[in-house]
Amino acid sequence: MEDEVLIRPYRDQDERGWVVCRVLSFLDSAFFDDVRRTKEHYAHRAIELVAERDDEIVGLIDIECEELHGTVCSDRPGLGAMIWHLAVHPEHQRQGVATKLLREAERVARGRGLVRFEAWTRDDAAAHAWYEARGFELIDSYLHVYMELHEGLRDVFPITDDGLRPVKMFAHYVSDQPEEMRQRFSRVHDDVLYELRFE
Repeated sequence: MEDEVLIRPYRDQDERGWVVCRVLSFLDSAFFDDVRRTKEHYAHRAIELVAERDDEIVGLIDIECEELHGTVCSDRPGLGAMIWHLAVHPEHQRQGVATKLLREAERVARGRGLVRFEAWTRDDAAAHAWYEARGFELIDSYLHVYMELHEGLRDVFPITDDGLRPVKMFAHYVSDQPEEMRQRFSRVHDDVLYELRFE
């Protein structure tokens, strides 16, 4: 079944299939509520590929590429590219689709003079195992913190003078007491940065 997948460049008419594939693939992940209604576009050159099977988009990868060091990725040696989206439809997972997308993207990236990929992901054991099995190394992390009203949100962000009343908040926590955040708020995710350096 793996051989039936066609990896090709994204086309504008793929947008609906791209969105559906991404939404369904994220449902059982730590990014379940990161829903997009349209496909993202990038400020820099990008590698945008889809996996197609029987005229259906079953996988996708979007990677924004640097032309100047440090414009897209972290300040690490060599020109890089950021994997912003990598998704496979649930009915087509564990069939090599994501690996095929990654390998074709790497081939294109090498041709553009890039030497590495970066990818952010959350505390999802399956995602971590996938990246690590393909040679990615964990290089950085911080927390994604979701704050609810009943968890003391107003202590952190009180009602403003002009009447803005927060009821939910999403924040990045980059300090050195992550356990305090985990004890204080019920939904806290590790957001981790992986890097793959091309051999």
